[in-house]
Amino acid sequence: MAHHHHHHHPPPETVQTAASYAELNLKPGAKWVKSLTQGRLDQFVGGHYSSVNLSSALFTHRLDDEKHVKLQVWSAPGLTKPSFDEAVKQKFKPAKKGDRFGPSWSNHWWKVTVHIPSDWTKYERVQFEFDPGCEAMIFSTEGTPLQGITGGYGGDRRVEYIIPLSDRKKGTHEFVIESSCNGMFGVPWNGDTIEPPDMNRYYTLDSADLVVPNQEAWHLLWDFQTLKELTQSLPGNSIIQNKALKVANEILNIFDSGDLKSVGKARKAAEQVFGEGWAEKGAKVYDEGEKTAQVWGIGHCHIDTAWLWPYSSTQQKVARSWSTQVDLMERYPEHRFTCSSAQQFKWLEQLYPKLFEKVKEKIISGQFQPVGGAWVEHDGNMPSGEAFARQMIFGQRYFESRFGKRCETAWLPDSFGLNGALPQIIRSAGMKHFFTQKLSCNVFPHSTFNWVGIDGTQILCHMTPVDTYTAQATVGDIQKGIHNHKNLESSQTSLLVFGNGDGGGGPLSKMLENLRRIRAATNESRELPVVNMGYSVDDFFDHLDESSKAGKVLPNWHGELYLEFHRGTYTSHGSIKKGNRKSEILLRDVEHVATLASLFGKEGYIYPKSKIDDAWEKVLLNQSMNSVLPGSAIGMVYDDAEKLYAEVSKAGHQILEEAFQALFPSSISLPFSPSSSSLPESSDKGSIIGYNTLPFARRAVIGLPLGTGVKGNGMRGEAVQISKDGNVGYYLMDSSASEGAGVVAPRGLFADIKPASAWTEGDKFVLGNSNVQLTIEEGRITSLIDVVLGRELIPDGESGGLIWYNDRPNYWDAWDIEIHHLETPHPIAFSNISIAENGPVRASLIAEASYGGTTISITVPTLKENSRSFFTFDAKVDWHQRHECLKFEIPLNIHNDNATYEVPWGHVSRPTHKNTALDMAKFEVCGHKYADLSEYGYGVALLSESKYGFACHGNVLSMSLLRGATAPDAEQDQGKHEFAWAVMPHVGSFLESDVPIAAHFFNSPLHVRFIPATTTPNTQSMNAKNVPFKVEGAPNVILETIKRGDDDFDTYSLQEKGGEKSVVLRLYEAYGGHASARLRVSGRVGVKKVFVTGLLEDEEGEGVRLLASSAGGSSIGQGSGAGAEGRREGRTRGTDGDSVDYDGSGSGDAVYEIPFRGFQVVTVKLIVDTSSTSSGTTESSDR
Repeated sequence: MAHHHHHHHPPPETVQTAASYAELNLKPGAKWVKSLTQGRLDQFVGGHYSSVNLSSALFTHRLDDEKHVKLQVWSAPGLTKPSFDEAVKQKFKPAKKGDRFGPSWSNHWWKVTVHIPSDWTKYERVQFEFDPGCEAMIFSTEGTPLQGITGGYGGDRRVEYIIPLSDRKKGTHEFVIESSCNGMFGVPWNGDTIEPPDMNRYYTLDSADLVVPNQEAWHLLWDFQTLKELTQSLPGNSIIQNKALKVANEILNIFDSGDLKSVGKARKAAEQVFGEGWAEKGAKVYDEGEKTAQVWGIGHCHIDTAWLWPYSSTQQKVARSWSTQVDLMERYPEHRFTCSSAQQFKWLEQLYPKLFEKVKEKIISGQFQPVGGAWVEHDGNMPSGEAFARQMIFGQRYFESRFGKRCETAWLPDSFGLNGALPQIIRSAGMKHFFTQKLSCNVFPHSTFNWVGIDGTQILCHMTPVDTYTAQATVGDIQKGIHNHKNLESSQTSLLVFGNGDGGGGPLSKMLENLRRIRAATNESRELPVVNMGYSVDDFFDHLDESSKAGKVLPNWHGELYLEFHRGTYTSHGSIKKGNRKSEILLRDVEHVATLASLFGKEGYIYPKSKIDDAWEKVLLNQSMNSVLPGSAIGMVYDDAEKLYAEVSKAGHQILEEAFQALFPSSISLPFSPSSSSLPESSDKGSIIGYNTLPFARRAVIGLPLGTGVKGNGMRGEAVQISKDGNVGYYLMDSSASEGAGVVAPRGLFADIKPASAWTEGDKFVLGNSNVQLTIEEGRITSLIDVVLGRELIPDGESGGLIWYNDRPNYWDAWDIEIHHLETPHPIAFSNISIAENGPVRASLIAEASYGGTTISITVPTLKENSRSFFTFDAKVDWHQRHECLKFEIPLNIHNDNATYEVPWGHVSRPTHKNTALDMAKFEVCGHKYADLSEYGYGVALLSESKYGFACHGNVLSMSLLRGATAPDAEQDQGKHEFAWAVMPHVGSFLESDVPIAAHFFNSPLHVRFIPATTTPNTQSMNAKNVPFKVEGAPNVILETIKRGDDDFDTYSLQEKGGEKSVVLRLYEAYGGHASARLRVSGRVGVKKVFVTGLLEDEEGEGVRLLASSAGGSSIGQGSGAGAEGRREGRTRGTDGDSVDYDGSGSGDAVYEIPFRGFQVVTVKLIVDTSSTSSGTTESSDR
């Protein structure tokens, strides 16, 4: 058998390599001690070796003498904040490096002239370095903000201003700087961020230098930083981690401070990781490598609208931060920047119009993206449903009017928990995506998920695994984007939201440089997640939507996103919570009455659209998250917020008065103003009326000062009870005949009234009527009895009342109330109890508590028939406690694993036990107007008119009243407070009760007026007696809002456009069940068309339905066509199959059937025939 020998000849180079492998080896070998090499990397920049390491090569020249740098300064008086135009007219004086400026919050203006040496034109860059130790902004001599400055030596330092090439060639450059004496996070007195501000801080001008940076050395610095991050952030057994460490070590060996050519050689070595010639590609580095990115980078600069600084500082922060980003976009074409809050854009438009135009250009080009669709980044729990809606309405309308488009992504990265009504509100405002972040503080199971609200509406939600909205764009951040992702099985993409924030700033050039290098390294290696740039937040969510099959493969989260931290914010700064609630309700009443006045009021009534919108904007501004409404800002913020609430109150009551005068001419608001010149003369003429803005029949007891003389005598006759001192008359106001909103008249004591009384039994004080009875014994509430059922509601041996706890959070003082506060209860006993009033309609005790000088009066008003009365506690508190929490609590003979709390446009059940970690976390929760503990057959609710913090531990229901934190506001809640709450027993479980309606009553007093007999009633005032909009057949559906349509008015001037007039109604289902509601609209309204719309009141588009339309342009139910046919036949069909019913009386009322699911919110837009209503116009405004 033949054997074939095959001789394989290796390639020549292999032969050469083999031949060069020496036989003898006398060397020690190339094994490193990896940890020592890693430690060596810290020596390359700064530190002990800065004279010989890369730091020595970063600047080629530095000049600060008067020949090259001329400084002049003008210090604005006090804490004033003059505009650029005002400042540059002032008298400036010479200044120099090393001068000190202050105190805190003061503003100083600098005129700067630099003379640039002629031979500096050869350098790539010349810049002015200005470090005042605080925040500053550079302006052109024409007044355009060019960029922000962040002084000091922290990671957010930004002190360089690049001098334009044209001015370098001229040899001289002039510009203006405004510096403000506060840091990025205010001026905390001891350096701890959350401490109260030092109001007398002075800053030193540390640098005012003309410099030439060695750009190649700076690029090497950024190369080295990325390599160092690769070695520190990646696993030690990965190829790229070891390669990065090897190359970084090589760079350390190559660099020679005496030979600047070594910088280029070191940069060449870095290409072993980043790829050959990567730097020349610039932004095109993102076009290479893997096409499908896992991490999407978006620049952001989170600016709390106020926090450790006042609103006025935020206005400056916005201009500083955004001007810097516009500048970066010129140098980094891949840079996309996103920011929220229409209020911040409006401030920019008003205060920095030239910068606003530059931002607008970048929005049009797609580089600068508004997100959020809201007026501000708002608190996620405490605003009312209507206030949440207005956040979106005002935000979206602003963005659309200025930039031609609405936002598609809602954006609340830092709100302290998010209520379950938000998905529906966000979707109704035209947004389908939602970004949030704060819940990373919890152990939350998802990163990308469908958030399903209490009504079933879902929204695509992303909570970035990077765990921050102020990422520094490091390798570690990119790694977290995937390695920290909670549901990679269903989504493999993350959003990297990077840039300095909270106090503003945004991305730095070093972050954009780092991301380029990370992408370059990824193009060479598959061991890093791929990062992309150049896309918007909307692009990211569109990708999520598509890759998740429209959310079908994603997990769901149902209901609220409860934050397991910062529960103290439901209570901190009680006066702000009260201002918010009172303002929300006032504006609802204002719109209701002004709308009716514009429809039916006397000729020429002007609908005050600009005044109403201005008031809303102030309320929405004060709802800013993280700080204002939560009560966790410095004291200066609350000085501003209190002024805004006072302005809202003044304007709101003025609008109400004008609207009531249009509806009820010559009527007078009660109680009378002592200086009123229009008091009735006669003792027996005129009458009292109440106006009820709520859509329910109501019965209420009101107290009015009687005064002396004829007016007092004239009003006495209608009073059903006079106070002991004879100064106050009590009136029983009843609207049961009208079955809803409108005029309420006084009436006598009929048989269905349950007389109230107060009495003593030995040492006990008892208050009650034939329904309910409350007993105070030894200063505590020891008995609460349902008289009809003979049921005792307080367990034997237990008592309720005021109680205080030690309140010492682990760190976040104004933010947190910790679970261990519950271990230190201190019950408070009422003292000096006496009977103040004794029926028949009002009975009350007055009591004091020695703790903190609290004065409590307790009253029992009567409500409408078939409803249990509630006990009201009116408190006047002079509060001087610190690090203590005051609560009201009541133990109940009721068992349920869950208690019920009102949330915006609905309610939520939360546990009363501690079964799981999440159950335990809910030891303090947010509620609105009520909290309820019920079982089958019976329940008890606590009603609130200005408090938001509640709890239910087992059978003990409680409400938090006041706290005493000392940081960041050292004087939080100190001083006088007035507030009220109520205890309401009710037959039936919560779902069988009228607790939501009673809570509305408790928060919305009647508007009481005196109508002189000499007033001639006109038809239009009669029209207002019964509100022309009513819900029938669905007791679970509440008509909350009546307002004029936004599209009736010009976006800028807010003048009425003329032509069609519209009325918008907002209804919601309050109990969590389906309904088929009938909306009755009075024939006198003259309806032409009826739409069901979203919050933005569009008459076409997704989700919009035309309910009914008149034929031939005549009003429905008012003339020919569908309306006339409807009257004859009693029923006609609206478009889209909805039923439109006309009552058989010939009155022309139309009834629209509207289906509801549980907790659904429906907006109805009525286009009305202006010829059938008043010809009132609207005011003009320069806005």
